[in-house]
Formats: sequence, C-alpha cells, structure tokens
Amino acid sequence: MERKYMDRLVGKYCKIVMKEPGEDRASVVSGILEDIDYDAGFVIIDSSQGLGCLNIKSIVAIKPGKRRKEREIKEDNRAFVGIGTLIVFIAMILVAAVAASVLIKTGETLQQRANKVGLQTTREVSSGLVITDVTGYTNSEKTYITHLALTVRPRAGSQDVDLRNTVLYIQYQRLTVLSFSNQTGYVAGSVSSSGVFHTLNVTLNATTYGVIAVHDADGSIARNYGMNEGDTAIVLVNLSAAFGTSGLPPRESVSGSFLPETGAAGTFDASAPAVFTNRIVEMA
Repeated sequence: MERKYMDRLVGKYCKIVMKEPGEDRASVVSGILEDIDYDAGFVIIDSSQGLGCLNIKSIVAIKPGKRRKEREIKEDNRAFVGIGTLIVFIAMILVAAVAASVLIKTGETLQQRANKVGLQTTREVSSGLVITDVTGYTNSEKTYITHLALTVRPRAGSQDVDLRNTVLYIQYQRLTVLSFSNQTGYVAGSVSSSGVFHTLNVTLNATTYGVIAVHDADGSIARNYGMNEGDTAIVLVNLSAAFGTSGLPPRESVSGSFLPETGAAGTFDASAPAVFTNRIVEMA
C-alpha cells in the first residue's frame, strides 16, 4: 500500500481487507483509521469491537467506507424522539382542554350562584313592609287601650307579600307573637261604616290578628291574602287578649315588628298619651 494513500485515510471510516500469511481466505475489518505507525509496522483502528492494531504487512487493501448502520440507528433515534415529543405535545393539549373545560364549567356554576345570590339579596334589601301609623282604641271607661290598628304598606319596589307567612311581634312587659288567620271574619275587603275597630265580624284572640284592606285595586288582600305595590292595609290587634291584661295604660309604650317571609320587617314604637280624651287615640 502506498504511504500517501494511507495517510489520506487517517481519521476516516475505512474497510480494511487483510490476509495473514499461509491463509487462503481474507478478512475484512471496518472502523475508523486512527493512526499509522510505519516504524512499528501496524495501524490503529477503532472498530465496533473496540480499539485494535493491525499488521501493515497483512493489509491487502484499504477502501473508504460509510457507516450506514450507525446512520440508520441515529435516524431511528431521531424518529423515536420526535414521536415522544409529539405524544407529550398531544398530552399537554388534552390536559389544557380538560383544564379549560373545568374552568368554564366552574365559571358558569359560580355565575349562576352569583346571579341567584344577587337576586335574593336584591329581594331582601328592596322587599318588606312599612308601618306608617299606629292608632289605639280604649275601653268604654277610657282607662286602657285595648286594641291597636297598624297601617301597613309594602316598601317601594317590594316583591309581593304573602300575609299568610307574616308574623307580628308585640312587646309590652313581655313579648308575644301573633299570626295570620284565613278563617272567615279575620279579613275584610274594606272598612265598614261602623269604623275600623268594628269592621271585623270576629273577636280577635291572643294568637291571631285581623286585616282590613284600605287600598287594594286588584282585590288581592281579601281574595289571595297578598299585598302588592300600592296596597295599604290595617292590621288589628287585641292588646288585652295578647298580653292577658286590661290593656295599655296611659304613658306606657308598646313596640313591635311586622315580619314578612322575605325582606325587611315593618317596626313601630308607640307611646300612649297621658290622658285618653277619646276612645280613638293617636299613638306617638
């Protein structure tokens, strides 16, 4: 082999054909030609079996070659890495889609709850009752106030009020609770000619109150026991029966609240005058 030719192959992948003296068959060694030691008479080659030395005298031919097998392996590795990256990318997209779906669903649920809470809050704030006037009615001797008449109307912008679900709290020396009764005689569609305190056809007891419609354009108070915007009613209470006494004496105070099912309660705090000159008494 020419020396110049072999020197050009140093560092390259080569196929070396070798034939030992006395052997009939030649062998082929493939690898990178690392170095040539002409003085020692051998070449150093880096093959797939590792680093080794070959006798120059045994070399029949050297031919540059290509590492096809290694290249195919590298290409396969690249393909494997590419598929793995694609799988990871698809997994990330799926995770992001699931997370987005959860967020959207959670957002819709929170929005529905917020709307519901907002509506309930609006009803609580805007709905309710207002007590605009408190009038008393004394016994024949004008010594005690035996009955109260509370003028009631819904608040501005209030939802409809169901009188069947309202409760009246009254406090004088002790607290008592009265409820609505839909029995015959406890509700009147208008004030009779005999006056407010003689309109109802029943005697009020210690646990119920009566209702008289004063302004009820659609007749909802007497028909359905409901108050809506623009309605006005009078709530009658038998103080003597409610507290088990003769009634409210002069200079004493009575307070209470008329609580609807939804919204703010109408409250009052009224004091009796020092002297009852008439049976109809305006409470301050």
